Amino acid sequence: MPDRGGPKVFTIPVNRNFADALVNGLMTQFGRDRMMLARGMVLVPNNRAVRAITDAFVRRAEPGLLLPRLVAVGDVGDEAMGVALDPAGGAPVPAAVDPLVRRFAMARLVQQARAELRAPVDAAEALRLATELAATLDTLQAEEIEPAKLRDLEVANDLSIHWQKSLDLIALLLDRWPEELARMGRIDLVQRRNILLRRQAEAWQTDSPSGFVVAAGITTSAIAVAHLLRTVARIPSGTVVLPGVDIDCAEEEWDAIAAPAQESHPQHHLRLLLDRMDIARSDVSVWRWGDGHSSRTERARAVSTAFAPARFTDKWNSIEAKFRRLPGVRLAEFATPADEAQGIAIALREALETPAKTAALITPDRALAGRVVEHLKRWGINADDSGGRSLAATPVGTLILSVVAVAVERFAPVPLLSLLKHPLVKADDSRLDWLAGVRLLDLALRGPRPAPGLVGLKSYLAGGEKRERGTRAAAEGWWNDVSEHSAPLELAFSQNRPTLSSLIEAVRETIQALAGDSAWSGAAGRAASQLFTDLTTAASEGPQDFDPSALQPMLRQLLAEIAVRPPQGGHPRISIWGLLEARLQSADLLICGGLNEGVWPTNAAPDPWLAPKVRSELGLGGLDRRVGLAAHDLATALGGREVLLTRAKRDARSPTISSRFLLRLEAMLGGVEADERIVALAAAIDAHEGKAQPTKQPKPSPRTALRPTVISVTEVDRLKADPFAFYARRILGLSSINLVDADPGPAWRGTMVHAIFDKWFKEDALDRAELAERVIRMFDDAAMHPVVRALWQPRLMAAMDWIADQVEVDRDKGRTVIKSEISGSIEFAGVRLKGVADRIDQGPTGLAIIDYKTGKPPTAKSIAAGYSMQLGLLGLIASQRGFEGVSGTPTEFEYWSLSKDKDAFGKRAKLKLDDVVGSAASHFAEAAGMWLTGSEPFTAKLHPEYAPYGDYDQLMRLDEWYGRGD
Repeated sequence: MPDRGGPKVFTIPVNRNFADALVNGLMTQFGRDRMMLARGMVLVPNNRAVRAITDAFVRRAEPGLLLPRLVAVGDVGDEAMGVALDPAGGAPVPAAVDPLVRRFAMARLVQQARAELRAPVDAAEALRLATELAATLDTLQAEEIEPAKLRDLEVANDLSIHWQKSLDLIALLLDRWPEELARMGRIDLVQRRNILLRRQAEAWQTDSPSGFVVAAGITTSAIAVAHLLRTVARIPSGTVVLPGVDIDCAEEEWDAIAAPAQESHPQHHLRLLLDRMDIARSDVSVWRWGDGHSSRTERARAVSTAFAPARFTDKWNSIEAKFRRLPGVRLAEFATPADEAQGIAIALREALETPAKTAALITPDRALAGRVVEHLKRWGINADDSGGRSLAATPVGTLILSVVAVAVERFAPVPLLSLLKHPLVKADDSRLDWLAGVRLLDLALRGPRPAPGLVGLKSYLAGGEKRERGTRAAAEGWWNDVSEHSAPLELAFSQNRPTLSSLIEAVRETIQALAGDSAWSGAAGRAASQLFTDLTTAASEGPQDFDPSALQPMLRQLLAEIAVRPPQGGHPRISIWGLLEARLQSADLLICGGLNEGVWPTNAAPDPWLAPKVRSELGLGGLDRRVGLAAHDLATALGGREVLLTRAKRDARSPTISSRFLLRLEAMLGGVEADERIVALAAAIDAHEGKAQPTKQPKPSPRTALRPTVISVTEVDRLKADPFAFYARRILGLSSINLVDADPGPAWRGTMVHAIFDKWFKEDALDRAELAERVIRMFDDAAMHPVVRALWQPRLMAAMDWIADQVEVDRDKGRTVIKSEISGSIEFAGVRLKGVADRIDQGPTGLAIIDYKTGKPPTAKSIAAGYSMQLGLLGLIASQRGFEGVSGTPTEFEYWSLSKDKDAFGKRAKLKLDDVVGSAASHFAEAAGMWLTGSEPFTAKLHPEYAPYGDYDQLMRLDEWYGRGD
């Protein structure tokens, strides 16, 4: 180290690569003697920094060398410090409590305390609050503030009732927590780190190490860390190297940065650290070894000026022009995040055209990073996202959540099918046969939800109406063979008071049965396996009042917190970093992506335990300290050789707001140089050459031999109004299917109402009392959705009373019901016409044809135009004795609507045409001659005003041609 008096504190400016500059300096001073280098120790903030500095040494290790010990000090609440600072000698220090055990134990205390206050929470919410409680306790311990001070705060009475209760609760919990630690024989991780760091500092003060000690890149201002750095800076063999300390800003600015209100400033945390080290800024020197890149010094000054405290920004108008420029920094603004990812990928790919040039994307937006990774694969570039991917978003993470969702929702169709179709399930040679069975089950579960549980599902597959039996029977055989995998899962989640351990074990066994060992392979699988092991260990310390439904949000939270980082092996010149990974690293081209407010910086999460006034009274950092760290990360990146800033003008929901940091840069510079070329390339790379030609209105015209010779009375209206829809259904054989777990809609209600009326006539002899009982029994079905039951049961009960009244009125007038749900057919106009009459009555003047409607009946306009001919065609069949056992002339045609009419339910609508049967026969004969026995093309949406249904709109590509001309 340089021979100078006083503390040895250096800084590496933002215009230099920290890791390379540090290693250059160490190699210059100690590289001649390899053993001297090996005897040294470099203290770094975390394991990511260990990797970055190791890589820098590798870049210099041409003949090979022995590295110094790289020791992580450990970030607050993040990770433990290196073992080199945890010596075996001296008084033993209790081991730190396992982080997950700690959170679960705190969750139990939270649940118990909230129960005592008569404000109970479930286990998932207790764990969420415990996570925040642990972070708050870590902050208190890092600042060496005794939790007992919470009870002595003078501001407590000035708080709102909510914050007073929160303060009382956290004080109560922190009083009980030491007892829990004593019972477990453990201490908190931060507390243990404080003890060991102070012990190490005292040891070095007494006996300075023989080898050099360099503390590099550490920016945390925790008191114990600052005390250690203070010692390192003053021992003969010690040196502290800080990243990006602004030694050029005016003294009055430097003094202003120390104020708590300036904690969002990129230099605030460094200023606080220096104060706690008892180091004046004048004692900080520039680390002179390595390439200084003096060409970017002016840019560093410009960045410092841009981030000046608000009351000093008036100097922007008076500073020299060279300090108001950012040469080499460009800004690309894209329309959407998808365009932004595409543009970034193009810029990274372009960098590879220059030999040996390196490029890196820095972004806190994991979704943006993931998109860029996928876009780079277009050119065969595999880039490692060192920021990692949430375990919840990996295949094994989604599999875990799917299993829990199936158990919690009691084998509801949507989560069940999602689980059975998961790519990890049966991912061996039996996958194709498995998926064939799942597709059968998928078809069988279309429509309203079955009763809950395996029993309800089995009963559903064994039942069903005649038209549903084939599909359900095919699925039933397959499901009965594979459902044995699910029985232990249902048993575990159906217990009265299950333990967390039993639920976790049931989930694990189910995953093993469905996916085998492949679920636990790879980095994500190993992380999931470790989480299950840790959960099993921690479960006994967790909440005792555990509801199985809480497992789903609990696991979602735990999985989301685990970052799965890919193994090394990606492209050697392309990197993708999160903000933590980017610290101490650099590249020839740096792309800072996602510069929108709420992304970079992220929105400060509120502290649910301590009010802002309480945090201020205790001397804790505010919620904007993370903003200051994000600002420092951007300021460091802006010192790179070539920098591209990017943002999207809107996200998936709304327009976005530029990052406050970007707005500052633009305000000072009058605008950052725009990179329109990258924006244009992103828009052009997937652009279609030439003008898109939309399709024309479909008019298929198959030969007569392929046209149907049998048609139902309910299909005639569709044939006339939308011939293409008829063609798709009857000639192509395409039919729409219900959604999985669909809400009972109008078609379902119509089917149920028709079935009730049919059985009321055939089995109950029109007994009024039995009609109401049938409705009650229908809604008492366990599979009935409670909302549907509450909404429709009173409506149908009222409508059924109206039906019974009308039947009695007709009976008094000499009209009786003779047939219900009767099928019939005739040969007419060269084809067979068939249909089902809901009801046929025998009246004094002839037959009455009745059709039940749960909605509104057809309008008089559509009937007159010949687009609502169902009743007339049924009358045509009846007049030609097409219904067995029915003879006579149809004289009355009525729609009985069960919808609400004014203040009552039910309405009778009679057809008032002079010749209903004759009009229907004429319209039908014309239609049959055109499309069934003739050669008329099946034109799409021929009369759209009478074709409101849209089952085949996508097939006919309606949006491409409708309203665009002929």
